Amino acid sequence: QVQLVETGGGLVQAGDSLRLSCTASGRTFGSRAMGWFRRAPGKEREFVTSFSFSTRMTYYADSVKGRFTISGDSAKKTVWLQMNSLKPEDTAVYYCAAGRAGVATPTAAEYDSWGQGTQVTVSS
Repeated sequence: QVQLVETGGGLVQAGDSLRLSCTASGRTFGSRAMGWFRRAPGKEREFVTSFSFSTRMTYYADSVKGRFTISGDSAKKTVWLQMNSLKPEDTAVYYCAAGRAGVATPTAAEYDSWGQGTQVTVSS
């Protein structure tokens, strides 16, 4: 497993942008797929996006496609989530996750390391 720490959350207005960072410790970081998930109040955790360092493939939930961008730097052991054109429905705790393998996937069960989460609140 790797240890993950998310930063960059906050309170913004609709239409604003935020950039979340996820910094990892551990020797196997670059061989794992990385993902972002979120949990809104009263809702189940949902997939946001995932990224593979080996294949450079990305996946996005339909709700964020075209607005959010995931990227990563294995040398810095960091993954970012750039969120543009934020909407009130994007309000949630955002979690970074490291996959069991290197293939990007939207399936939460394929991730075995999770950060503590960072709150994103978008006001209307």
